[in-house]
Amino acid sequence: MRILGLDYGEKRIGAAISDELGMTARGIATITRTYWKKDIQQIEGLVREYDVEKIVIGYPVRLDGSEGIQCEKVDMFVDALEKGISVPVVKWNEALSTKEAEDLLREADMNRKKRRAVVDKLAAAIILQDYLDYLRNKDDNRGEMD
Repeated sequence: MRILGLDYGEKRIGAAISDELGMTARGIATITRTYWKKDIQQIEGLVREYDVEKIVIGYPVRLDGSEGIQCEKVDMFVDALEKGISVPVVKWNEALSTKEAEDLLREADMNRKKRRAVVDKLAAAIILQDYLDYLRNKDDNRGEMD
């Protein structure tokens, strides 16, 4: 089962895809935002191209666990996405994924211009990999008793 990961932003949407076994995530695209309908059409194209069965979108919960205005924006986008695409959408706490992506790229000594070009799809890959790891660990613990 392939899962598409999204990092929703004001200007860009990063996209990542899982391998067919749901073990690893890799960044595949950065969508420059225009308007919702076109953004959703581009995501729909990725869903078809990669035969996606589920979408995981980063949900920017604050560090204290509360939801702010960014969560409202993601909620509105998810509503539009669910109306335009026929696969389930899961909101996943992105826990500073963009900052983590920027830190990784800075550590790799990548210049600012190149970082800007890949940070969103790397953030999407981090979000998706976190979700895949959760699923795998959840499955690993299936037989455990309290």
